[in-house]
Amino acid sequence: MLDPQDIYEVHVEAVERTLGQSGDAAASGPVLVHALRGFVDAGSAGELAVEHLLERFEPTRLVTFDADALVDYRSRRPPMTFDADRWSHYEAPSLVVDHLRDAEGSGFLLLHGDEPDLQWERVVAAVRAVVERLGVSLTVGLHGIPMGVPHTRPASLTAHGTRDGLVEDYTSFFGTVQVPGSLAALLEYRLGQTEHDAMGVTVHVPHYLAQSRYAPAAVVALEHLEKATGLGLQVEALTEAAAQARVEVAELVAENEEVAAVVRRLEEQYDAFSRSVGRTNLLADDTSLPTAEELGAEFERFLAQRDDE
Repeated sequence: MLDPQDIYEVHVEAVERTLGQSGDAAASGPVLVHALRGFVDAGSAGELAVEHLLERFEPTRLVTFDADALVDYRSRRPPMTFDADRWSHYEAPSLVVDHLRDAEGSGFLLLHGDEPDLQWERVVAAVRAVVERLGVSLTVGLHGIPMGVPHTRPASLTAHGTRDGLVEDYTSFFGTVQVPGSLAALLEYRLGQTEHDAMGVTVHVPHYLAQSRYAPAAVVALEHLEKATGLGLQVEALTEAAAQARVEVAELVAENEEVAAVVRRLEEQYDAFSRSVGRTNLLADDTSLPTAEELGAEFERFLAQRDDE
């Protein structure tokens, strides 16, 4: 493996200005939150959470990764804007660590940007070095996954951690499963191997809303981030957007009997699970049900019609 230190730059002056201030973090060190674009993020739960944090709390850049060395441009082409007779904008990939202060003035770190296509082990080793250099006490990942659950019931989530005691208050819905890997998952795994505390909050998003920007999923992620860390993240600022999303989904269900039938079926499954003991699978039995893509497409058509009216 190539030297991990060669793919990131620590902005020393900014580190000293933020983490060097008294009262910035508890004696155990700051929290590092991470949510990267590119992996499964149903409802854009992690992406919306990052947007909320960056909008509410002023960021200071502490670490910049060499994203150009980590992206496969031909498989994931960054968007560019063409304006009449010239190129006017390029959205360059990025991977950075910012410092923010919550509503009470407590500092925390945010790793965000594009999930690298290449050199995962090198990136993870680099992040681990940053964790150790900045004295991070806990690393927390946020994202959403599509599940066979209805939007009309309380949101559920899967919490996972690197040691006993980090997520003991949460119910485990799964047994042993094998899933496609992600850099976030590998980071948590490697941090655990080196005895660093790390955990993840994975929100279960109704599969028919997986392709939408579903604010209630971000609210759940941030609320549980607050619970795990004690940070004050002003989640109430997302209340209006979450309420509007619920209204739009309710209108879709009321206007489309096929979607309504699916929701009723999922409600029955959810309620049966709630009453059961020992069941470890929330995934819907999809026999005779429209696919998530079909339902998602119907939802997108509904929103487009509302925008045209």
